[in-house]
Amino acid sequence: MYTEFTMLENPKRYTITAALPYTNGPIHIGHLAGVYVPSDIYARYLRLQGKDVAFMCGSDEHGVAISMKAKKEGITPQEVIDKYDAIIRKSFIDFGISFDNYSRTSSKIHHDTAQEFFRKLYDNNDFIEEVTEQLYDAKADQFLADRFVVGTCPKCGNEEAYGDQCEKCGSTLNATDLINPKSTITGETPILKSTKHWFLPLDRYQDFLKEWILVGHAKDWKTNVLGQVKSWLDDGLKPRAVTRDLDWGIDVPVDGAEGKKLYVWFDAPIGYISATKEWAAREGKNWEDYWKKDDSPNGGTSTKLVHFIGKDNIVFHCIIFPAMLKAEGTYILPDNVPANEFLNLEGNKLSTSKNWAVWLHEYLQDFPDKQDSLRYALTSNAPETKDNDFTWKDFQARNNNELASIFGNFINRVVVLTNKYYDGIVPSSNDFSVVDEQTLAELKAYPAVISSSIERYRFREAQGEMMNVARLGNKYLADEEPWKMIKTDHGRVQTQMYVALQIAAALQILCEPFLPFTSNKLATILNLKDLKWNTVSETFELLKPGHKIGQAEILFSQIEDAEIQKQIDKLEATKAANKAENAVIEPQKETSTFEDFSKLDLRVGTIIEAEKMPKANKLLVLKVDTGMDVRTIVSGIAEHFSPEEVVGKRVTVLVNLAPRALRGVESQGMILMTNLPDGKLVFVNPDADGVSNGALIS
Repeated sequence: MYTEFTMLENPKRYTITAALPYTNGPIHIGHLAGVYVPSDIYARYLRLQGKDVAFMCGSDEHGVAISMKAKKEGITPQEVIDKYDAIIRKSFIDFGISFDNYSRTSSKIHHDTAQEFFRKLYDNNDFIEEVTEQLYDAKADQFLADRFVVGTCPKCGNEEAYGDQCEKCGSTLNATDLINPKSTITGETPILKSTKHWFLPLDRYQDFLKEWILVGHAKDWKTNVLGQVKSWLDDGLKPRAVTRDLDWGIDVPVDGAEGKKLYVWFDAPIGYISATKEWAAREGKNWEDYWKKDDSPNGGTSTKLVHFIGKDNIVFHCIIFPAMLKAEGTYILPDNVPANEFLNLEGNKLSTSKNWAVWLHEYLQDFPDKQDSLRYALTSNAPETKDNDFTWKDFQARNNNELASIFGNFINRVVVLTNKYYDGIVPSSNDFSVVDEQTLAELKAYPAVISSSIERYRFREAQGEMMNVARLGNKYLADEEPWKMIKTDHGRVQTQMYVALQIAAALQILCEPFLPFTSNKLATILNLKDLKWNTVSETFELLKPGHKIGQAEILFSQIEDAEIQKQIDKLEATKAANKAENAVIEPQKETSTFEDFSKLDLRVGTIIEAEKMPKANKLLVLKVDTGMDVRTIVSGIAEHFSPEEVVGKRVTVLVNLAPRALRGVESQGMILMTNLPDGKLVFVNPDADGVSNGALIS
């Protein structure tokens, strides 16, 4: 067993990384639920424990996604990354994600770090240099990176698979695997052309990865992570290119590599290291303490590295990046990679390209001062072991029925009663009853319970235990009823309020990882500062007698139905826009002459009778007043309209169509119809006032 396989107990410091977001769009709730909220909970908790924490993230600003966005918007890649970095950075700050450093992979320190890393592996002969056949767009005169190629997936038949992945079946692909590939730049069929690249031979690390993860971490890593790693290893690892023919990215720092860039999957995880370097230089720290194994016996490490990612990044953080670190030789390996599954939205998969998302910066505008409401809802429904669904109704219920009715209600009652009975002064306690002692003992046990869940990366469970502290307080007040007891036993009420105030103070510290804005408000209300996590379990007297608290304020206001309906309507508008955008437009028919058109006699009419054709599911028999006569028209609209729905409809009628017998009924014309993008059939009808039946349309 290798020493690095051993789980690290009581590390000196923690390096926490959150997946670098692509700067080709803003942050949405899927990113938050999968990566940024759980990593922030973990980092905040560790700081409250007094731990040495380096919480690193930054904008991922290279790769094809940026180039594609630039082409689509008609701007430069630099303009794309500057635009979205600003949006993302501000959103994270406003939402309270407490990164110690949020960097950029376009920075000089990152370019230097990535090139140094590549150069060391190159000098150690850790790469395979090989000339291969790659897809090339002759019309655009460029090699095609994976996302610039679409085609049919060879595994599931999806006709819109990308050159690196099929999003329908989840298979990882090479662009040359695609059937009928097309360039997304020109639409042309690419050709194969020779080009030289450098490959990381992952197969060399097959046995190491298998023993390190599947054996060494079999008991402490999540089953979804282990399962995906096992699948990759069972298929057999193969060399993977670390360079690409691109015009945007980090230059490959060796002779003979002109015009080539480091592949984004190679440079992006190194962004964690460069972000740490940047932070350490600013804070006067040694960055190597947080990444290298140099300060404990036998060449081990006393730093715990944890990567927070979504499941689509498991292969990069559990196979490729560890292989890179192992090849380099001086770096620690991750102690855990607690990847989450995906969050869906109102029953459908989140899609940035289709705008089917709740964007963080828009949420912060629509729900000011409700950061914690979203944090709470996302953690309550976190996709920790399976895909979960976010709905606006559930979000509203979590805020109103839990945060406001349980947490907020308890704090409000404690603060209001303390001000009412004692002018905001914490009273002294008298003799504790059995209930008092049981309640305070239960309170002291909660930090360890919540810690156990957090340290096993069960944040949903941990938040539930935190809310149980508020439930404990509510139950205590409801059972003790100090508002009634004040009439008969003032001494007993002093003890009751003393106990309730200790629960409120404990909540201020225990809620901070989950609800940091609420914790800050509560610290102001209770006039508290600098409490540590373990203080709650060390003493029940968090607020001493004689301590002065402030006035009550609403921690969680109710979210009204109208606010939620506005968000639902926004999504419905997105859905309608997507359908319209994806509508299939029939090609233009053969050219007709004016004489051809003039033969058509189109008139305004009104349907005055309608009945279903016997034994025909699709046909309605209509009586139509054309202004010239009342005639019978048989129309295939019965699957879309009932007879009652169409009576009285104004319609456009082709009146000089040759009569045709349908199931024994002679049809004397045709009614004009069209289809909406969703397939719904609608009448093409005159809607202007004053148009009479028989009016000629020309």
